[in-house]
Amino acid sequence: MLQQARNLPMELVDRERRVSFLIHDRDAKFPRAFDALLATENIKVIRTPMQAPNANAHMERWVGSVRRECLDRLLIVGRRQLDHVLGVYVRHYNRSRPHRALGLRSPDVTRTVTRTRSSGPAESNAQDLRVRRRDLLGGLIHEYELAASA
Repeated sequence: MLQQARNLPMELVDRERRVSFLIHDRDAKFPRAFDALLATENIKVIRTPMQAPNANAHMERWVGSVRRECLDRLLIVGRRQLDHVLGVYVRHYNRSRPHRALGLRSPDVTRTVTRTRSSGPAESNAQDLRVRRRDLLGGLIHEYELAASA
């Protein structure tokens, strides 16, 4: 883990990103030297409370989702492939994947919905609707959208 902490600043510079803080649990794989190394890079380390599984529940849920829906179903052979797969999954997760807590909308769609909701699409026959499917990651993930009517 110390080597990962040493590599992080270089990786962030390469990707032109800045990190202000890092949240991690109190696992022994994160020694005090890990936190100190990040502190030298002006990254504030926040350690979750002892025996508090809900302290980082949102991240735990996301990690579970990405593993179940994506990583457990693919053979990843290198860093470049992992970056690509995670990039595709993150876009899908935020733009297209339905979330129960958001009324089966995606986070990006939920953010763009205006406060004044429209009455919805004009009623149409089910036979008139055409659905287009887009396959991602070789067909592992499917996204669906209504196709334009002819």
